[in-house]
Amino acid sequence: MTTHTTVAKSVRHVMLLAAGATAFGGFSAYAAEENGDVERIEVTGSRIKRADMETASPVTVISADTIKASGATTIDSVLQKMTATGGAMTNPGINNGSGGNARIDLRGLGAQRTLVLLNGRRMIASGTGAASTVDLNTIPVSMVERIEVLKDGASAVYGSDAVSGVVNIILKQNFEGAELNVQTGVSGEGDANETSIDLTLGASFDRGNVVLGVQYMDRGDASQADRDFSDCPIAEREGADGSLELYCGGSSYAPGGTIWTEDAKYKGDPDNTWRAFNDGDFYNYSQASYLFTPMERLNLTGIGRYELSDSMSLFTEATYSKRWSQQQMAPQPVWFDFQYADWMGTDAGTANPFIVGEDISYGRRLTDVGTRNFSQNVDTVRLVVGVQGELENGWSWDVSYNFGRNDSVDRLANLVNMGSIQDDIETQNFNPLNQASWSDLTKYVYTEQNSGGSEMSVFSASVSGDLFELPAGYVAMAAGYEHRSEEAWYIPDSLTAQGLANDPPVEPTGGDFDVDELYAEFVVPLVSDAFLADSIELTAAARYFDYSTFGDDSTWKLGLTWRMNDQLMLRGVASTAFRAPTVDELYGGKSPSFEQVVYPGAQDQAEVTVGGNDMLTPEEADTVTAGLVYEPSWFEGFSLTFDYYNIQIDNAIASVNEQYIVDLCLAADGSGTPINTSNPVCQSSGIFMDNSKRIIFENGLQNIGAEETSGYDLNLAYQFEAFGLDWNTSLDTTYLEEYKVTVAGETTDYAGLITGGIGGYAEWKSNLDVTVASDNWDISYQARYIDGMDSSACLSDPSECYAPSVGSVVYHDLSGSYIFTDKVSLRAGVNNLFDKQPPYYSGNNDSNTDPYTYDVLGRYFFANLNVKF
Repeated sequence: MTTHTTVAKSVRHVMLLAAGATAFGGFSAYAAEENGDVERIEVTGSRIKRADMETASPVTVISADTIKASGATTIDSVLQKMTATGGAMTNPGINNGSGGNARIDLRGLGAQRTLVLLNGRRMIASGTGAASTVDLNTIPVSMVERIEVLKDGASAVYGSDAVSGVVNIILKQNFEGAELNVQTGVSGEGDANETSIDLTLGASFDRGNVVLGVQYMDRGDASQADRDFSDCPIAEREGADGSLELYCGGSSYAPGGTIWTEDAKYKGDPDNTWRAFNDGDFYNYSQASYLFTPMERLNLTGIGRYELSDSMSLFTEATYSKRWSQQQMAPQPVWFDFQYADWMGTDAGTANPFIVGEDISYGRRLTDVGTRNFSQNVDTVRLVVGVQGELENGWSWDVSYNFGRNDSVDRLANLVNMGSIQDDIETQNFNPLNQASWSDLTKYVYTEQNSGGSEMSVFSASVSGDLFELPAGYVAMAAGYEHRSEEAWYIPDSLTAQGLANDPPVEPTGGDFDVDELYAEFVVPLVSDAFLADSIELTAAARYFDYSTFGDDSTWKLGLTWRMNDQLMLRGVASTAFRAPTVDELYGGKSPSFEQVVYPGAQDQAEVTVGGNDMLTPEEADTVTAGLVYEPSWFEGFSLTFDYYNIQIDNAIASVNEQYIVDLCLAADGSGTPINTSNPVCQSSGIFMDNSKRIIFENGLQNIGAEETSGYDLNLAYQFEAFGLDWNTSLDTTYLEEYKVTVAGETTDYAGLITGGIGGYAEWKSNLDVTVASDNWDISYQARYIDGMDSSACLSDPSECYAPSVGSVVYHDLSGSYIFTDKVSLRAGVNNLFDKQPPYYSGNNDSNTDPYTYDVLGRYFFANLNVKF
């Protein structure tokens, strides 16, 4: 170990980082060793080991104690509460389309632009299908020592995906002994029961150490039917007095069948008669849908280190996760077209209003078959093996191989083979107008089974150390080489691939790429011990990359820290970043997606065909952060950080906003007539509205977008003693100044908006944390504030919406622990203490609200027993 600063200054710098690395309820500092040496460590955002932790980039540290206080058994439930997050982060409250995955989205720019590391190295993309982002369920909470969140672009340091920031999850590597945790929880409504059991073992020996961990978690479900705000799909209509009113709506695909002709809409009754469809005929699909999705999960972890010699050691990391997750939705809606034939009316035995040869669009909810039951079995393995050491000149080096593989099987039960039914209609063996034909569909029912996966291999080698000494200190350097290969695939069920499950065909996905990268990073001390400049330090980094899919390019980073004195530090970073297109984006097969749209008289979900594009090129970004860290000597225990950020993304991989396509390409009178047919967007979409009033179009990925976001982060922290107790308080606040998204020349500023599919972008978000502790107990309180937002669906005319905006929301969480002995402690808590219900807004996502943004479960109780051996 080497020291280039005094112990006092290093410890003081660490305390400054305690402010700079904002404590999300807890901070783990690194103290000087008793012999006067200060251990050099690597901080997220840099590959150069330092005697002090602060860098030019803002880093938030979430400690293991903070995670325990929240009662979290999954990483996403901690990270998604950060004020710097936003947008569409999948979580257990997402029933439709989540696939059981859990994601993190810094700055609301998309999970694909947040790089997730495990112990400073890439984590395998995981989840269902040809996964392209990290499923946080693969990481065991019980093994987490701390989480470092870099809120700055870092492609020059880490490569692709580090556009909005980096989440580095650091596992316990020096644990000794044995520790058992048993936790249980339940909502205030008595559902969503959860049980978690984990065991951590660690031992050291003369030449190394081993840490082993196992965690099992079982989470129950909650139903939309069991909450007043979600027990039916709320719709809006004009009341008798001309004002808007709410009513229990739902889907036009109803039991008994719905028929659309050119100028009318009919509902089928049990006696085979057909009458005009009315508002009371909509099907309430909420009654059969999950509000909170169940999951079982097993995590196994092993970390080891063995000293091969005094200057060389072998290290290894192995993780395995197994996930069983489920979602449940209402019975399958089916729709198809046919021409009315005379035999249909004769067979049904009743008169009907249809004319022989008339084109009919038929839809039906298959309630007799049962709910659609989605399930996923996902296996994810990651293995890292490497050797690291130190040369005689003090330089350190390491060589490692990082392998990861994710395999998934997802099933969908209680589907009906509509291809066979339509064949039987052609042969007059099935009459869609006779209710008896639908009473027994056993021979048509099947379970869809799809498989997918991804694989990653990374070989890396690096060196770091001091180059030479300047008057202000040593110039440090880190450099390295990485070779990474990635492959992903998705194989749909054979019937699904043929489009026989009622939806359009789903094509398979498959492809791979590899990349070679060289990088270098320098830290140059410019000034030391001068007037108003205790130290000024320049950081520079560059990375060259060569992809098999699109060629080569480079990215860079420049940072400056100006420590004026022991109380005040100024910092700033300018950098470029990039995100290479993923296998799924490049080679994804065409498949249907059902997206929320608003159009007069149309169904609220459009059938959109999406897919990859092998001509995509990387996204490019320019990022700037600037701020200060202040720890006044006159106010002991207080610290403040304030940072500005700006991220501009060009050549963004995007599809055109679905609502924009509808507004641009269909006549506003509700007729469904295509307009602006010479416009390239309308031409490529091929948009039309069928007889059932469903809007259908194509919307593939292209490099057609640009995004810009900017804002401010503020953290206030105060630690003090009062009444014989230790107090730790912090206030994190993020202000979103703008988030402009431009696609096909159309720009939308999402700051202050909540959407129907990509989450919410509150202008103000704040987290207040207060912890008070004595020798054998502590109490933690957190208040989370989410600013009010306007519905993006109501921007053109708010008067057309019943609820064009939502007010601010505050959640209160409370927990406490008691240490009975050195080996036994108990923690219990209540999240969402006052049972705050999620707000309704026009153009909502699901459950009449936005599960990406708001807590849908309500008050939740948990208790944890900790035993050390």
